[in-house]
Amino acid sequence: MTPPSVSIVITAYREASTIGRAIEALLAQSTGTEILVVCPDDETASAAATYEGVTVLRDPGQGKPAALNLALQQTSGSIIIMTDGDVYVGPEALAALLAPFDDPDTGAVSGRPISTSPRDTMLGYWSHLLTDAGAHIERTERDQNEQFLVCSGYLYAIRTGLIDRIPEDALAEDAVVSHLIGQQGYRIRYAPAAEVFVKYPDTYRDWLSQKVRSAGGYAQPVIASSQLRMRSFRQEAASGTMRALKYPENLQEFIWTLVQFLARLHMWLLIFWRVRIQKMPLTTLWKRVESTK
Repeated sequence: MTPPSVSIVITAYREASTIGRAIEALLAQSTGTEILVVCPDDETASAAATYEGVTVLRDPGQGKPAALNLALQQTSGSIIIMTDGDVYVGPEALAALLAPFDDPDTGAVSGRPISTSPRDTMLGYWSHLLTDAGAHIERTERDQNEQFLVCSGYLYAIRTGLIDRIPEDALAEDAVVSHLIGQQGYRIRYAPAAEVFVKYPDTYRDWLSQKVRSAGGYAQPVIASSQLRMRSFRQEAASGTMRALKYPENLQEFIWTLVQFLARLHMWLLIFWRVRIQKMPLTTLWKRVESTK
């Protein structure tokens, strides 16, 4: 079987210090693959342009969905891989991510985020709880049961032609893309071996800002009106509580787990107020999270 042609899109903003690591991890396993870096700032563009074979696109700085729309007009591959400039993929990530596309019913494939944050701090522990006991287990179960799942925006791939344009007010563009593909009857698969390493927020302000933006996307009409569901306050409470309580390895982590329950309640209340009641746009809700860089 002839392998599919692949385009890799890296979105970045003021990530000159991390874009090189992201590109090098991809180049090590993607000989001849088209790589596009989309960014609005000179520093990141200059850093990315030093790598041979990498095309730099300058976006207008209107958010990640707008940057991805610009890239979608330029890609030539039959599969498009999307990732960020402040993360880096594991050594076998691309092969694992592409393998499920041998099935023509596969429309998108999600990678697996791995937290690089220290587990011995409260915010770092929260990131491990989220990625291990939360997203990883839920995506694994849904994939095994052939149920709909949402891709991780840190690393995912889609079949070309299924998405022409992403709504530019989308707070969680990965969730919007997943729903739009799922609604066309295609399966969303999970590739746990497609690891992507992520530094998560280490201040509560940054954590709350990031989570309100990403989880808030599920309250927007394109997702809220969909029959496909994976994430909501009710679903989180019903399916995630016991998994979270079983995750701690000591008393300190158990206490941090209880504190996170309160933090998640705070998050969902803010989402209800800012997204559903005030209907704040992406430009207001999106704030750069410095502690993830």
